[in-house]
Amino acid sequence: MLGGSFVAALGVIALACTSSEQVIVRQAIANDESAPLVALVAAAAETECRDCPPNALAPDESEQQQGNGSPASAPRNAAGAAVEQTTHGTKPSLELVASFDGLGVGFDGPQGPSNVRNPSDNSLAVGPDHIIQTVNTRLAIFTKKGKRFDTTGRVLYGSVTNNTVFAGFTGTCEARNNGDVVVRYDQLANRWLVVMPIFRRAAARPDQPPEWKASDSAQVAPIGVGAQPGRSAKLFVPPRDTTTPGAGRAGRAGGAGQQPPPPDTGPYSMCYAVSTSPDPLGTWYRYEFLRPLFPDYPRPAVWPDGYYVPTSTGDDVIQKHACVVDRARMLKGEPATEQCVVVDGVNFLNNADLDGTRLPPRGAPNPMLASGGTQLKSDLDDDGVYVWQFHVDWKDPSKTRVTGPVKVAVAPYHYLCGGQLTNCVPQPGTDRRLDAQGDKLMARVVYRNLGDRESIVAVHSVNTEAAGGGVRWYEFGVNRDRSLALRQQSTYAPDSFYRWMASPAVDKQGNIVIGYSFGGTSHFAGQRMAARLASDSSGTLAFRETILAEGAAAQTNTLRWEDYTQTAVDPSDDCTVWYVGDYLKAGAQNYSTRIGAVRIPSCR
Repeated sequence: MLGGSFVAALGVIALACTSSEQVIVRQAIANDESAPLVALVAAAAETECRDCPPNALAPDESEQQQGNGSPASAPRNAAGAAVEQTTHGTKPSLELVASFDGLGVGFDGPQGPSNVRNPSDNSLAVGPDHIIQTVNTRLAIFTKKGKRFDTTGRVLYGSVTNNTVFAGFTGTCEARNNGDVVVRYDQLANRWLVVMPIFRRAAARPDQPPEWKASDSAQVAPIGVGAQPGRSAKLFVPPRDTTTPGAGRAGRAGGAGQQPPPPDTGPYSMCYAVSTSPDPLGTWYRYEFLRPLFPDYPRPAVWPDGYYVPTSTGDDVIQKHACVVDRARMLKGEPATEQCVVVDGVNFLNNADLDGTRLPPRGAPNPMLASGGTQLKSDLDDDGVYVWQFHVDWKDPSKTRVTGPVKVAVAPYHYLCGGQLTNCVPQPGTDRRLDAQGDKLMARVVYRNLGDRESIVAVHSVNTEAAGGGVRWYEFGVNRDRSLALRQQSTYAPDSFYRWMASPAVDKQGNIVIGYSFGGTSHFAGQRMAARLASDSSGTLAFRETILAEGAAAQTNTLRWEDYTQTAVDPSDDCTVWYVGDYLKAGAQNYSTRIGAVRIPSCR
């Protein structure tokens, strides 16, 4: 959704959890095994997202945010300028090994077109034979060329609402559709993971959790839905949805002359679906956990001991919370628990998301990273990346610990255009500027065990000395004590245009690929990718840009642009890097998405 981005000033970042009294443990209120996904239909109770914006506008876009805004300004900081890469790479651009349109304008699948909304909240996962994409309130599944299919990008399933995955599950996850859904492919288990937050409170219930605070005691919620796991839903093929995109929201505020019903006072929820096999069209285990805090902007991460999901409490508080669910039990469809910590005074948290199949050392805690600064306090600069270590104990939650933060010093940076919900990136032929989400580390922070070393890569968007937007990226090494050390850093800024909202990946050889949005006064917003070999000079993206999608129109209906993009490493070869982002076609009023892949030739 909005993803409020507010960080504590240097020296004010609060320690989230150093004692068992600050760990919140929740039992799933429901879990079951679904019928095959191709048999599921969205619940009739609510197929559209009541909490999501209309087709074009974001719900909290104020008059000020709708204004013309201003572009980036040069930081005039010598230390930050020293790490800028101001020339293009000298190696030829990587060739696209795949490229096709996903959800968005022009999409049409077996279950109908996609009902696109802003921002797109692009998420992508790639398995041996399939590609799953979620875009805000919609989901689709595509073929991937290989042993099973002879082509890439053919639509097998979709567009369907996200809560279709929870059809027959009962509870809030089935009844309500929501955006900000994120999908991952767990390469360690060859399973798919779909995470859907619920942004609107449900009806009050006697077992709902009290408001979480950093000092709350550990709690175990009772089972909220009886007879779970229930019987699998009867096989059914979803019918084609012919609803005109943008329709179906009548009655949202009540009928004529009627007042809307009072808001519910119950809990929020976080919904998880884990496939039972590598085939996403097969059956899924589904879980629902109650949350007392608004679960905005989830960023799931795969780790051997759990699925870690940090979220934001909201845009007007400097607070985040991070939860972890019992991956081992969920993969078996067993009752599972969720443990959560609340972190006050911190920017958006990103748990490290594992690329590849080589594990971190046994028992290694999950690293959790954030950038510095505080947009709410107009503190838009910092010179550190902040690291926590999240250790979970499933047998004894009192031993679960989050320690930190530890500052890793980096080159100074300034949030691109001042942070999130700012009118930033210029477009040709219009005064409408686009949001850059420059206040936060973007999805994903990736981890890779390379055998002789462990690597963590993170990215965010910063102002450049050419008064444009650059992709600041870092590679950290992991020390024996699990602390992080900066290995290399750079801001990719080969010209004065804008590169922003990036997502990185690391292949099995340690090569780095970064996808990002690209645009400016003479370029409609589109998508590009740049890369480096592990052996290239430090701080250099040595391959010239690969153009995935050239924009052909300006987005004028809202400043909101994507909120995030996403990379995914192909499990079939552990070399191919997939990426998804937005662009507008000529004459279009709203975005399309482009899914593409590159592979460094030496990676085999």
